[in-house]
Amino acid sequence: MITFKEAFGIVTRSVFETETETIPFPDSCGRILDEDIVSDIDMPPFNRSAVDGYACHTTDLKADLEVMEIIAAGKVPSRKVGKNQCSKIMTGAIVPEGCDVVFMVEESENLQNGKIRFTGIDPKLNISLKGSDVRTGDIVIKKAKFIQPQDIAIMASVGHTKVRVKKKPLVGIISTGDELIDPSDIPGISQIRNSNAYQLGAQVTRAGGEGIDYGIAPDNESVTFEMIEKAIHESDIVIITGGVSMGDFDFVPSVLEHAGVKILFDQVNVQPGKPTTFGVHAKAVVFGLPGNPVSSFIQFELLVRPMINKMMGYNWIPTEYKLPMAINYERKSSVRLGFVPVIINKNMEVIPVDIHGSAHLTALSYSDGIIALKPGIRSLIKGEIVNVRQI
Repeated sequence: MITFKEAFGIVTRSVFETETETIPFPDSCGRILDEDIVSDIDMPPFNRSAVDGYACHTTDLKADLEVMEIIAAGKVPSRKVGKNQCSKIMTGAIVPEGCDVVFMVEESENLQNGKIRFTGIDPKLNISLKGSDVRTGDIVIKKAKFIQPQDIAIMASVGHTKVRVKKKPLVGIISTGDELIDPSDIPGISQIRNSNAYQLGAQVTRAGGEGIDYGIAPDNESVTFEMIEKAIHESDIVIITGGVSMGDFDFVPSVLEHAGVKILFDQVNVQPGKPTTFGVHAKAVVFGLPGNPVSSFIQFELLVRPMINKMMGYNWIPTEYKLPMAINYERKSSVRLGFVPVIINKNMEVIPVDIHGSAHLTALSYSDGIIALKPGIRSLIKGEIVNVRQI
């Protein structure tokens, strides 16, 4: 049995990167960028008015100003603005050459002679200068970024309509056990619905991968071997849930070895998730996760999700908050590194979820995150600061 730190190190050192593909930029949200995005224009591309108002020379602000024209956004100024003159201008429009200030409509007075007078005291320039945000040739989005909706707007602004991204890792999912049935079926005595495959599929999607459900492997070594071998040759990562503990039918580790997988560890000093297994094959990496859904959920977040992101060249860092405990808490055993699901209350305090074991799946629905208790730490006191990892 190894420590979680050792297990995490083994997993991350086993990462290989996926290939790339070029896709239309509107489809790239949620993908990992594999190139720098460079601007082909200055932004703003001209001196742009930041307000609706009047463009003039600062030296003429005390004069009554003759209005030369009205400049709408998207129109090019056609009249020169000289001494004691101005042009009415709309937000986003080109500021006439030579004008160095735009005072707002709210700071103006229409005179009876048709002229305009500035009525403010300390006018702001209200001009976004050409290239003040971005210069031609500037990198506007750096390689290896997780692409968000605001990045799509930037790509559109600089005309980058085809974007190179990392391919999504293919993640094969196999559930094991004769007791499992499809969610649409009614469980008989000793049967349970297969929740792990769907939970893990959703976690894979959230992590940026593409899940492939290979179905339920029965408690039969030859059938399980065939399913695992097929998944290994068609996937980048294979996740097998169940069959990795010490029961008579928990033969997944031996089947993995028969399939050519080199097992790098098969027990981790954590709770939940002690029988987590990890191995490497020339075609894929393989995780054997516990069959209990809470264990598989947490170990996916701790070990599999970071690997999926690293395979795409993205150094994902989970969000953590330092918050006080709302109550005293004591766990039953402190032998292993413990991961405890918690709720954050309205006072931004932490309350451990009342969880009845690693099969108590519904408890996760109300959890905001997990906290880690080191081996030897059995209790936490009210007010003690803990790190909450968002899930």
